[in-house]
Amino acid sequence: MNSQTQSSQVNGPAGSLQCALDTPAASAIGLAVVCHPHPLFGGTMDNKVVQTLARALLQLGWATVRFNFRGVGKSEGAWDEGCGEVDDALAVIAQHRTAGQPLLLAGFSFGAYVAAEAASRLPEAERPLRLVLVGPSTQKQCIPTVPANTLVIHGESDDVVPLSATLDWARPQSLPVIVFPGVGHFFHGQLGLLKSVVVQQLQLAPR
Repeated sequence: MNSQTQSSQVNGPAGSLQCALDTPAASAIGLAVVCHPHPLFGGTMDNKVVQTLARALLQLGWATVRFNFRGVGKSEGAWDEGCGEVDDALAVIAQHRTAGQPLLLAGFSFGAYVAAEAASRLPEAERPLRLVLVGPSTQKQCIPTVPANTLVIHGESDDVVPLSATLDWARPQSLPVIVFPGVGHFFHGQLGLLKSVVVQQLQLAPR
């Protein structure tokens, strides 16, 4: 993401996982892990939306980790229908998080499903303070119920995950969804606005 980004490999359940860590200049307020979109459709930790989320979280003071799911980039293993990918996220969290460290999980598209599912599998005392889900894969994945303070952002003109699918998922939870008018799945031309909205919402909303 920048010249200060640290590359590393951590042990995952299917082999080594490629990670990229960015740390703020001052002491980090916690650890943020960002999950990338679907591996079979070109998703990697260098996806522009993923990097935008990482930049927003870094600006807010979080130590931010992006990583490649199994079989992507320099990560070992092979696609595992979403099950193993959640295990990958949990392994990255376990190996980067110190005891009692505040946690934030974020994800884009398929990665939003992974982030929400990983959060639900953590022991209650270890769950993240916040979830940030952008263009969540609510049509093809069964995303669990999420905490009321979850930040959900979706493009009105998303042609990969219909906005209606995300509203249908959010409605029973009375969960607000921030809609970017006229914007597609990959937020082309609106990444700056996406970063600003994430920063603003996380600064204003209660943790």
